[in-house]
Amino acid sequence: AGAEDWESFRSSHTQGRFTDWLQLQAGEVWDAVVSHSFTDQLADGTVDHGAMRRYLIQDHRFVDAFVVLLSSAVSKMRCLGDRIPGCQFLAVVTGKENTYFERSFEALGVVPLDRASLPEEEVTTSFIRLMRASAASGELPRMLAVLVVAEWSYSSWGERVRPRAKPSLPFWCREWIDLHSGAAFAGVVEYLRSLLDKEGPSLSPSARSSCCEAFLEAVHLEKAFFDMALGVALAK
Repeated sequence: AGAEDWESFRSSHTQGRFTDWLQLQAGEVWDAVVSHSFTDQLADGTVDHGAMRRYLIQDHRFVDAFVVLLSSAVSKMRCLGDRIPGCQFLAVVTGKENTYFERSFEALGVVPLDRASLPEEEVTTSFIRLMRASAASGELPRMLAVLVVAEWSYSSWGERVRPRAKPSLPFWCREWIDLHSGAAFAGVVEYLRSLLDKEGPSLSPSARSSCCEAFLEAVHLEKAFFDMALGVALAK
């Protein structure tokens, strides 16, 4: 992305956070995720039902890998105080959010056979691989990098579109926006960012590079996932 390295960034941005630096590395790809037309269509209620079905089926495919990643990160955190919010977020992902999927599948006419038989998209496979590899690495900064992208990028687009999302939207549009915006979700994002901000500055150059690579791969996959939902041809 042409952004400056961490040491230069830290010298020129005395109040800059490690996660701010990572976001800068992602450059225009980050912006493309946050301003993606799929999110605009969600807020306007114009998203094609087929696109939404494709998106939700594929998204639900990596919930298990996400739970493994988040729980692995919790296990590597430094103290109980750091772990508790992560455990609380796990309860949301496996509770309220998972229930949203089940209700949405029913409303959109997605039967269990569809969910089981629809082929896994390449981007879905890549996301699952990244989450599981990051969890297996045992490196907390790398795990946090992927988690921060997942939640911060979604919070960013959620807050952007929320003001114009009408209460009359289909619940599978409105509630997906609500799940990824507002004070409670902002608190999750700040929690994850703060943990990574504490870890990042003391990393060795090689560990910092590993963390940054995971962050950038996750950002690219977030954009590719939205593209997939809308049937946009992915660049090889």
